[in-house]
Amino acid sequence: MTIPNRQSSLTDWVDWLLQLHAQEIDLGLDRIRLVADAMQLTKPAPVVISVAGTNGKGSSVALLVAILKAAGHQVGAYTSPHIQFFNERIQINGTPVSDYLIIDAFIAIEAARAETKLTYFEFSTLAALYLFKRAQLDVVVLEVGLGGRLDAVNIVDADAALITAIDIDHVDWLGSDRSVIATEKAGIMRCAKPAICSDVAPPASLMAYANDKLVPLSQFKVDFDLQINDQAWSFKWLKEQDSVQLVCPLDDLPFPALKGEFQLNNAAGVIALLSKLSSLLQVDSHAIKLGLRQVSHPGRLQSIELGSQSWLVDVAHNPQSALALASYLQQQQAERIELEYLCLFSVLSDKDALPMVEKIAPFVSRWVIADLQIPRATSVEALRALLNRAGIENSNIIIKKSMADAAAYAKISSETDVLVWGSFFTVSQVLASLAVNTTVLKTEKAHG
Repeated sequence: MTIPNRQSSLTDWVDWLLQLHAQEIDLGLDRIRLVADAMQLTKPAPVVISVAGTNGKGSSVALLVAILKAAGHQVGAYTSPHIQFFNERIQINGTPVSDYLIIDAFIAIEAARAETKLTYFEFSTLAALYLFKRAQLDVVVLEVGLGGRLDAVNIVDADAALITAIDIDHVDWLGSDRSVIATEKAGIMRCAKPAICSDVAPPASLMAYANDKLVPLSQFKVDFDLQINDQAWSFKWLKEQDSVQLVCPLDDLPFPALKGEFQLNNAAGVIALLSKLSSLLQVDSHAIKLGLRQVSHPGRLQSIELGSQSWLVDVAHNPQSALALASYLQQQQAERIELEYLCLFSVLSDKDALPMVEKIAPFVSRWVIADLQIPRATSVEALRALLNRAGIENSNIIIKKSMADAAAYAKISSETDVLVWGSFFTVSQVLASLAVNTTVLKTEKAHG
């Protein structure tokens, strides 16, 4: 395949990247470090925050960006996967960068890598670091793609680490032991640099790792906590803290604009992290409140009104995130009589899907399934068998050729409430078919 050039489209470049390495995922830091060192990209901003975890990473990054932006900081964020556009992965001050800037970065990386083979994710990570460094930002937030210790973003020595909810996922690469998975995620922590865990009950291996590496780790419910009342919530430290300049406790905080009670856990972890970084990043209570009100994160309990229908879109794709979705649906059901969803569902073949379906099944009247038609997709026969194992009868299962066909069917159905979930790819394909654009892109030409 011919190497794209400056006149090629971003789609051409992404397609080429996907063919560049034989494996989609190839964990390890040696390859990407060679190129990052050659390009001097391992310090993309004066302050770098790394975020790892099974669930809640993306929401925590969105919260960090919203608060830091409200405080007047210039902030870059690197996240994955994207839902609709590759540009979603690389954002500056909450806005995806343009195609032209990303192509410029790809050209620079291709020139620097020589014979070093890079995966799609490694190339993407280097592009983010390249663009952040050129933008001369105050702070960069890097979301781990998979695991932590061997993930590409871990070539950067972060000034602080945030670890969100930990659960079993990506078994083929991380295994099925939650304790081992926690240790992998702990790999983003650095000696003498603050770390926060917003999981309410992390495995003991996390603290053991921190103690062994001399990392000052603060844990939710052990070192810090939150308190909720009807109209607001408060954050407080449970233990006296050294060198924390942010005034605590913080009272009368607004609930995050992101839906779901679990977002309070993410918000508490973010505030704890920012308070630990207060000597490097000035953030006051006003910025925190403003950021909580303004934060947005497409694809996470996202509501879309289509005619007389209410669509709920969520990227829940493992048992822990399915439980969070079920908790939200339970809350919604308590507020409305006879709330049942027409469900558009598909899941990747390497997921622990049965407990996922079992958690959501009580809220669904009919299931519309389709093959995602990508590597790791689950066939419709396997999807139907999965639903049958969860106690769902064939009479309540509709099979379609694609998620686009599933969405078209849902639009003309009699149901007024539609739920889309099961995978980032499920959400992406449905939103694309509905022509719902959740991202505003800057497309100014960045070169002459």
